[in-house]
Amino acid sequence: MSEIVLRRLIPAPAACLIASMMSAVCCFAVTSGWAQAIGDEAELQRLQVKAEDAIASDDPEGAAMAMGRAALMAKRLSVVNGNEARSARLYSGAESLFRSQEHGYRAMALFRRAGGQLPASSGVCGSLALAQGSVQHALADFAGAGPPPDALLGQAKRWRETAEDWVTVVAAMITDYQCP
Repeated sequence: MSEIVLRRLIPAPAACLIASMMSAVCCFAVTSGWAQAIGDEAELQRLQVKAEDAIASDDPEGAAMAMGRAALMAKRLSVVNGNEARSARLYSGAESLFRSQEHGYRAMALFRRAGGQLPASSGVCGSLALAQGSVQHALADFAGAGPPPDALLGQAKRWRETAEDWVTVVAAMITDYQCP
């Protein structure tokens, strides 16, 4: 027993009641999907920031890895939010957007590893084709999701804007790398 209980600062029955209430609250938070979803959403944000930092630091391989993990987290959130169709569709679109960015960053890394010779290799052009297809899929998901739930309103707007910008980036990369 703790020293506080032994000194009778907190009677033993009161200590048991406090401990049982705390364990009930902790069990509820651990088992509830809500608590995990908030953690997953925070992890998704962290991975996006990590990818942005990597690309700003001229590390396309690190950015590709972070975006791949973000895509996995978005997929998880789309499954967890399966009961809410609009949220699930938005997270599915985010997954496609993040896959597109992963493929684009991977193409940049491959191009560098190949020595930066133009025209780019078929592997680089193939990655860019995958990026282009994934971003189109993301735009279709965002358009078909309907109005986003209030909790995701700001995030949905940012994802749509990013997808629209990414279409231009991928097209420019295809042109710059002289892909067919």
